[in-house]
Amino acid sequence: MSTLRRVFVYGTLKRGEPNHHWLTDVTNGKARFIAKGHTTVRYPLVVASPYNIPFLLDVPGRGHFIAGEIYEVDDPMLSRLDVLEDYPKLYDRRPEVIQRVEAADGTAEESCLIYLMKSFPKQLLEKPMLEEYRDCPEQPYTEVEGEEIYFEEDDSRKRKPS
Repeated sequence: MSTLRRVFVYGTLKRGEPNHHWLTDVTNGKARFIAKGHTTVRYPLVVASPYNIPFLLDVPGRGHFIAGEIYEVDDPMLSRLDVLEDYPKLYDRRPEVIQRVEAADGTAEESCLIYLMKSFPKQLLEKPMLEEYRDCPEQPYTEVEGEEIYFEEDDSRKRKPS
């Protein structure tokens, strides 16, 4: 039997966003929406790269409390999410306390896995920091398939995350 884990998603995996189909595709495993929530620690959430990808930067205390959704996923789904998030190469995955928002019973805190970017170009901290990601026409998300994600530096050279 597969272990069920709670995962907090804050970007393209949320309902109505471009990669939500990863969570609803049963061939990836099982995922069940639990509740909306937000981080209990402030983090910088920025949109960057030529693909307009949302990145949650591992800089606790800077930025905003990040809004997202909590899902319960099985091991196969967690493995698929690791592929999407390029874990452990691009993102780190660790447990964080998430404040769950429920209409009926108020709020509750629980531990959820969250994907955070540890190594990134410092210029990302100069970008506008969001409380919640939404795909938009001004910065449309573009799916990355089989390519390295890179960032444009001020001098226009392309740099892969280190």
